[in-house]
Amino acid sequence: MVRALVTGGTGFVGSCIARELAAAGHTVRVLHRASSRLTALEGVSYESALGDVTDADALHAACEGCDWVFHVAAVADYWRADRDYMMDVNVGGTLKVLAAAKAAGVKRVVFTSSAAALGMAHDESPADESMRFNLSPSRFPYGYSKALAEIYVQEAVADGQDIVIMNPVVIMGPGDLNRISGEFVIRIHELGALMPVPPGGVAVTDVRDVARWHIAAAERGRTGERYILGTENLRYPYWFALIAKTIGAPAPGLPVPAGLLGPLADSIDLIRGLGVKVPVDGNQLRLGARALYFRFEKAWGELGEPTVSMRDSVHDTFTWYQEHGFL
Repeated sequence: MVRALVTGGTGFVGSCIARELAAAGHTVRVLHRASSRLTALEGVSYESALGDVTDADALHAACEGCDWVFHVAAVADYWRADRDYMMDVNVGGTLKVLAAAKAAGVKRVVFTSSAAALGMAHDESPADESMRFNLSPSRFPYGYSKALAEIYVQEAVADGQDIVIMNPVVIMGPGDLNRISGEFVIRIHELGALMPVPPGGVAVTDVRDVARWHIAAAERGRTGERYILGTENLRYPYWFALIAKTIGAPAPGLPVPAGLLGPLADSIDLIRGLGVKVPVDGNQLRLGARALYFRFEKAWGELGEPTVSMRDSVHDTFTWYQEHGFL
């Protein structure tokens, strides 16, 4: 058994990793602020390490005695976040975590990046791990921040540090406290047939499989390698219909032509520029016209195939939101 530190362990993905680690008999240490909400860790046996990924001293103390570090902490809800803060956490925080892990003699770091760091194939064919970020940094700051962090990760690998990179796609499942990907379920529950349906597509997976893949990466992933973590590539009309059927909502029935997404995105950008808070940003709308698909064979072959169907994932997401008063 090993001692593992999880950054971002109070969040959606990090708490699930912590839970899986504890269930496997490992000793779990979670980095969190004194003010952090610990709801996601209920029932998990863990040690607290106070601090965050921008605090080098706290990171050095948290890494001491650990065999593995799962660096999951990130600003992912970029449409709600200050971009400078996002870069400070996603890039600067990663550099601090790697430095602390190296100084503490940590055997392996598993870095949670994102499929957004891979960019997009121009012909909409599924991207694999060889794809490099090719989008506008100003339009897609989250993907850019993760791509930039990966550059520093690879530099650390070249310098001898043992790091494996995880690139999860859109993550569903119970426990999405911040309603990031779970927003699909909430909006379709609220809007039903009035939910707009973009023409593109999305790659999706379940948080429990993502957690299992992270632990498999710590055990047998290859140093310096990327692994795209995903279960299915689905067109939005099918994905939205699956969600509606699973949760008992009317099927979304407002198809949005691709040509309208650009003007709508420009309008959203204008509204946001005036300081009005909206639950989406223009760049998300622009991507809605594209099929953002990925290949999963590498992760399935080396880390194991997914075990949770997307129908079950949606059902469990919806049930969790019901039980916790989000609907």
